Amino acid sequence: MRSVKSFEEYIQTGVMKQVTINNERARSLSSESARKLGSLKESLEKIGIKKENANDYVEDCYDILMYLLRAKLYQEGYSSSGMGAHEAEVSYLRILGFSEKEFYFMDQLRYFRNGILYYGIPLDSEYAEKVIEFTYNIYPKLKKIVR
Repeated sequence: MRSVKSFEEYIQTGVMKQVTINNERARSLSSESARKLGSLKESLEKIGIKKENANDYVEDCYDILMYLLRAKLYQEGYSSSGMGAHEAEVSYLRILGFSEKEFYFMDQLRYFRNGILYYGIPLDSEYAEKVIEFTYNIYPKLKKIVR
């Protein structure tokens, strides 16, 4: 896993760009994040975590958190694209004042989610449990800063 650069470096390289503030898109992403969190809770209650659905939960948690993070970026007039876009978005957690521990866990989540998506890597239920716990802990913090 390569190290994530500073947010400023992503701006300098053009991966992160300043754009017109888009509060409507931010509201849409925030709303979708909340909807997905509700679905996650319902699935956990009805199905629980198993080896067969661990990847699904990890991907869902990643989406829930990234939608909120992107919402905040849109509110501040930023958008990322190209190689390193997700890393650039995750690097914004540092700007927002999240701890290094939270930042590193989110970056690890990004890395493992890409492993699922692009390389078919199966994750175990123990990791899915950690990701779900992390999501429940960080979601309210992110939600609070998204206006």
